[in-house]
Amino acid sequence: MTFATIPVSKAVMCQHLWECAVCLPKIFLRLKRQVDSRIQMLPDRKTCALLNRFQNKRRFKAVPVVIIGNGPSGICLSYLLSGYTPYFKRDAVHPHPILQRKLEEAPDVSLLDQDLEYLSEGLEGRSNSPVALLFDTLERPDTDFGGTAESVLTWWHEPDRAIPHLVLGKSAPGGAWQSIEGSMVTLSRGEWMGLPDLLFKDWLKQKRRGLRNNRATAEDIAQYYQHYVMKKGLQKNFRCGTVVTSVRKVSAEGVSNHTQQDLPENGDSLWSFNEKSTEVFQVDGFFKNVKGDKKLFSIYAENVVLATGTYDSPTWLGVKGENLSYVHHKLSALEEAVKNNSIGIMSDPVLIVGAGLTAADAVLFAHHCNIPVLHAFRRRVSDPGLIFNQLPKMMYPEYHKVHQMMKEQSAPCAGPYERYVSLPEHHVLSFGSDKKCVFQDKNGCQKAYKISMALVLTGSNPNLSFLPNNGIDLAMDSDQPVNSKRNPIDVDPFTYECTQEKGLYALGPLAGDNFVRFVQGGALAVASSLLKKANKNPP
Repeated sequence: MTFATIPVSKAVMCQHLWECAVCLPKIFLRLKRQVDSRIQMLPDRKTCALLNRFQNKRRFKAVPVVIIGNGPSGICLSYLLSGYTPYFKRDAVHPHPILQRKLEEAPDVSLLDQDLEYLSEGLEGRSNSPVALLFDTLERPDTDFGGTAESVLTWWHEPDRAIPHLVLGKSAPGGAWQSIEGSMVTLSRGEWMGLPDLLFKDWLKQKRRGLRNNRATAEDIAQYYQHYVMKKGLQKNFRCGTVVTSVRKVSAEGVSNHTQQDLPENGDSLWSFNEKSTEVFQVDGFFKNVKGDKKLFSIYAENVVLATGTYDSPTWLGVKGENLSYVHHKLSALEEAVKNNSIGIMSDPVLIVGAGLTAADAVLFAHHCNIPVLHAFRRRVSDPGLIFNQLPKMMYPEYHKVHQMMKEQSAPCAGPYERYVSLPEHHVLSFGSDKKCVFQDKNGCQKAYKISMALVLTGSNPNLSFLPNNGIDLAMDSDQPVNSKRNPIDVDPFTYECTQEKGLYALGPLAGDNFVRFVQGGALAVASSLLKKANKNPP
């Protein structure tokens, strides 16, 4: 069994056919980019030869690292594990004087080899992770104060320090960014979406495009992440289109004679399997070949990194009728309904439940299409916990427009905003088969509204069904499901190794880092920890 599902000759033929196509409409151009990216992720001739060679029986050998998830967290970690090493720039001056002094103590020692706890001590910012704050302030020294100071890091490629690894992802590199509607703009500033040693704004300039009010579109971000993987030569580590169904620890002795035929062996690697290991991780799953056939795989790893993000499982309200066909949990359902003309100006209102940014995007989309909206949420409009009360008005005018609508149109009567009614401090009690939704307000009064469709957009949770007990045992509160904001996986703050399972790491939202600018510090911590395990840290 092999991940090389398309022969190189077929890949070349597919690319030739695409190049011959002309006058493709926009949807086919986007499809072309997706196909091109998949072709680029396929093994080259040398790797195919290795794959064929290693289909012969050979003794078991665990992969040093398997990364589950190919979003920004997985990409950044792959970059660090590929031998790209950060050093403090000579003659660079950091605006934080204490950190500057610490960095000058060992200017010739890589950041990966230094004491991350010592360097990050005393740093403050918008993250609770000390290592995330450290890496962010080194890459963007004064960005929180509106400054544009350059990174104080320089990157060197040291192939002898690379650690063999695989990155498994369901889609093309970029993870959830590949499934977000392309015209949506990012919450974070565009420059904060970049990855190490390739500024996002520089990539945009090459594309002759710019930022919208300092923010980027989801389509640009998705393309940038794919470009980053190719530009940095990481594609050999990526296996796209794979779905992991199980991760569990097994006895190394019990599988020592197992024939593992799924992966090429890296003959140039300096990583040697730890013969003293009594347990390894067995990672099972499947992928689809070019014919659409499902192929199973099973690989063994010394270390596994969870980097799956939190967008896999939308949150449900848990009320009666929520499984009816007109109740949806993704914004794309509204877009599809408008596209198919199944709802329009004369329809009953669309119910949008939630007071986050995704719900706001749904309100904006419906308002733009002149579709009547009923907007219900459980908090007060003035609640400081609402995201709208935390965003600068100048930078996020569209979201503050929604917030204004929520405040000024909270009764079904004449007001400044047509076709919109706000229902603050309301809870959904049930959905009926007659498309009537019953609510309860803060005073306990119940009311019913006839609607055309419902969008429950109250957040999402990670899908960790491939872990024992859905990963609950790894969480800060082991009695509750993993949640990126309220109950992340419990990790060591300076290695990101799970406190409850050695050899298992968690990155990004799973570890409580919910912004791209901060997930990179977690990748730094994991890479530093793995290098120490591999004894590749210079003395």
